[in-house]
Amino acid sequence: MADRIRVGRARALVSGLAMAAVLGTGAPAVAAVYTQVRLEGAQNVDADTALSLANIRRGADLSAGDLNDAQQRLQASGLFEAVEIVPQGKTLVIRVSEYPTINDISFEGNRKLKDDKLTQIVQSKTRRVFSPSQAEQDAQAIAAAYASSGRYAARVDPRVIRRANNRVDLVFEIREGDVTEIERIGFAGNKAFSDRRLRNVLATKQAGILRNLISRDTFAPERTQLDEKLLTDFYRSRGYADFRVQAVAPEVTRERDAFYVTYNIYEGPRFTFGRVNVVSEVPGIDAAPFLAQNRVKSGQVYSPQTVETTIQRMEALAIQQGVNFVNIEPRVTRNLRNQTLDLTFALVRGPRVFVERIDIEGNTTTLDEVIRRQFNTVEGDPFNPREIRNSAERIRALGYFSDAQVETREGSSPQKVIVDVNVEEQPTGSLGFGASYGASAGLGFNASLSETNFLGRGQGLNLGFSTASGSQSFNFDFTEPYFLGRDLRARLGLWYTTSDYDNAKFNTRSTGLSTGLQFPISRNGRLELRYRLAKDKLFDVDPIEIDPESAEWVGSSPILVGEQGERVSSALGYTYSYDTRIGGLNPLTAYKLNFSQDFAGLGGDVKSVTTSLLAGVESRAWREEVTLRAEFEAGGIEHLDDESTRITERFRGSGRIRGFESNGYGPRDLNAPNEDALGGNYFWAARAEAQFPLGLPEEYGISGGIFADAGSVWGLDNTAGYDRDANDRNDDGRETEHVDGKVDDGMKVRASVGLSLFWTTPVGPLRFNFSKAVKKEDYDRDQPFDLSISTKF
Repeated sequence: MADRIRVGRARALVSGLAMAAVLGTGAPAVAAVYTQVRLEGAQNVDADTALSLANIRRGADLSAGDLNDAQQRLQASGLFEAVEIVPQGKTLVIRVSEYPTINDISFEGNRKLKDDKLTQIVQSKTRRVFSPSQAEQDAQAIAAAYASSGRYAARVDPRVIRRANNRVDLVFEIREGDVTEIERIGFAGNKAFSDRRLRNVLATKQAGILRNLISRDTFAPERTQLDEKLLTDFYRSRGYADFRVQAVAPEVTRERDAFYVTYNIYEGPRFTFGRVNVVSEVPGIDAAPFLAQNRVKSGQVYSPQTVETTIQRMEALAIQQGVNFVNIEPRVTRNLRNQTLDLTFALVRGPRVFVERIDIEGNTTTLDEVIRRQFNTVEGDPFNPREIRNSAERIRALGYFSDAQVETREGSSPQKVIVDVNVEEQPTGSLGFGASYGASAGLGFNASLSETNFLGRGQGLNLGFSTASGSQSFNFDFTEPYFLGRDLRARLGLWYTTSDYDNAKFNTRSTGLSTGLQFPISRNGRLELRYRLAKDKLFDVDPIEIDPESAEWVGSSPILVGEQGERVSSALGYTYSYDTRIGGLNPLTAYKLNFSQDFAGLGGDVKSVTTSLLAGVESRAWREEVTLRAEFEAGGIEHLDDESTRITERFRGSGRIRGFESNGYGPRDLNAPNEDALGGNYFWAARAEAQFPLGLPEEYGISGGIFADAGSVWGLDNTAGYDRDANDRNDDGRETEHVDGKVDDGMKVRASVGLSLFWTTPVGPLRFNFSKAVKKEDYDRDQPFDLSISTKF
């Protein structure tokens, strides 16, 4: 039969008769001497151990108070369930009832936390003495583990089942309860931004329709600190220099199944920069060169990042000039009347402190060098607190660690500091299996293996396989982010793809490898140099035939028939990328630019120059409730020999204009039975869209959008395969765009408009597009609906 454990002192008695014997009735307390001590009831504890625990010596004078203290000490030892001290003449009898030994520990009622996890939590162990207080502490620890996973209503009751030979089974009866969700997150004191906008800033989310899948809708007190920091960064980056979170008030319902969290905030005024100046308080250092590094403009909305960037540039200049131990102090003067901040960058002499060493702990898989290379400081360098903080941010940004703390302490002398790095590693690999659906590709399946910290060296490894209707692909990518110990990102990629197009009478196969080196050339700019070797094959092109019964032409375009076979291309190329998301100063607007060129002809069968450009901007408007995006891209390919391009090399209308099928627009053989899409040597596309809330609770992760796209794919080197006369050529010798109405490769604009539905789900961000082609050719193939994975700007 199970007995509920009662925590507290078990019965502990010093016999009343014994007290009378020692004290006498109505007489003052008199000490007694006991020459013998007898221990009764003990099985595992001997008399000498009991005397030692009771702190009693044979032959000592013992008063009633001494006996009471001895009994309390025995009881506090945790070995005895009951203790009774009975004086019998010159003999002191200590009667005890020992706690039983734990025979087995089990858990009942647990589903969310498995036995192996709970076993690691409890401190009670089998074959050890049972302790009621320890069992209660274990129950509290189990309840705390459930609370950390959002189950604050969990109840844990420890019970014992008596067994023979003074043994017990310890059973923890668990009632897990439901997840204690955050039912509502509210704000008090906000005027500049709506509750909806501020809730999007927080890492914690309200409970929604996916409450069984999303873990961020549970209340975690430690996450509140992160949310406070996110709110502070959000406001201060937008000019609210005095913003602060005054209080966070979580309230739990009576049933303990939901939380209501309210953030009481003070926004304060929005500041802009006023006068900006640089002064030098260090003899021999001229302030003028440092003023040239200033990136703070008068009238600009206050941003801590702008100030930080200027300080970093000034500190870098000081290092270039060989000036050490100079600090840049930003001194701010508030002008509340016009809500401006006058800013003075003061060059002051700092203490002469050097870095003695950098100690790294906690990394069991990641090599020390992976962490150490995030520091621009090495042992013996002048100590720069800002650089140490920046290094800590770079370590956290690696994504290899669940926690990374970088702290400093005094070294072997006051002029030296030791940098301590303590990290806690987390899994960096993933194995994925999934399915996908696209209106043009149909149902597909994929498998992938990804590791971002391969062998603890910070290397990236990706293996992927996918198959869809008529197509298969395999890819391998390896990245070394710190090649030769420098900020050089080296990569190697291998691929194999084969496609059977539903809307074309041909198949393609591509096999190849690419490798490259990428390195920074400015704060926001990077340059990649690469090499690409590929073998592309066009095959299974339907031959040109005349149906003897209908006397009609069946088969593919003569152009495609003439392009069959394999070609090997060997190309050197480069890409310049500029991205303000890396370190942009405007939190509301981001820009990106990619310009690429590939020069084929270093061996192989192809001699050409391929050029492409992509430019985009993203901005927030209307109190940051609406996100606006615009992109423009264009490209062209020019052959440098007498060969013409093939469809495997040309640009095709695949995804650049929403509302059209893959290969659904562009140059086309109008005479071929299937009106084969041929692709073009040139393309351009412009896309604009707006994403906005739909009024649904933001925890659902559903928002809407509208978009408008326009563009074109055009241009063929020739339209060989048809009879034509010499008049069908342009002045530059190229074939005309229209040859007997059979081939259309003109630059004809296509356009579409549509609505989008964005849904952030646990399996990924989904995007549903409902499109209408508003400008198209009769032979174009539109696609009113498309489901895809939503990509970030």
